Amino acid sequence: MIEVVDLNKKFGDLHVLKDINMSVSRGEKVVVVGPSGSGKSTFLRCLNCMEDPTSGSIIFNGVDIADMSVDINVHRQKMGMVFQHFNLFNNKTVIENIMLAPVYVETKRMRALKWKKRFGKPVDEPLRTKAEIRAAARETAMQLLRRIGLEEKADVYPSQLSGGQKQRVAIVRSLAMNPDVILFDEPTSALDPEMVGEVLALMKEL
Repeated sequence: MIEVVDLNKKFGDLHVLKDINMSVSRGEKVVVVGPSGSGKSTFLRCLNCMEDPTSGSIIFNGVDIADMSVDINVHRQKMGMVFQHFNLFNNKTVIENIMLAPVYVETKRMRALKWKKRFGKPVDEPLRTKAEIRAAARETAMQLLRRIGLEEKADVYPSQLSGGQKQRVAIVRSLAMNPDVILFDEPTSALDPEMVGEVLALMKEL
């Protein structure tokens, strides 16, 4: 599923990643272990091109996503990311956070299909309205919240959640896009010790 070939990343004179080679198969779980500052987060950010590699290739589902000519946003839809500090939008409710990306991506895709149909090209699926897209995304989001026992928190804001709850929401936000792979960047490092277990339990379940 993922193959990294001769990956290098430099920040000025600082050479953080040096000729990294690795592969990850479908269904495989890989843990990157190392001291603080050794480049773990940089490596993960390179994997979905949040950081542009200095050189090397990252083959994801057969496509070199490190190639600058590739539309990285298309491939990011299948590569979820969970951060150390949750990165939830504080001005949106829990369910709005989960729905945001699926609604945006599907609305954009439907708009492209409508233009295609307008120009007389065949469209082999029914076109959906924005309301239908939102309704489907909300249903998926509620299913995911029920799965982690936070259904009753759907309409609250992140500031009203504990750290463990925020991280569980961040994980299901990633799941809402039905990704092929999820990258976890030290997802328990910002949590109090008593909250670590609930996040690890969810990761083990996944």
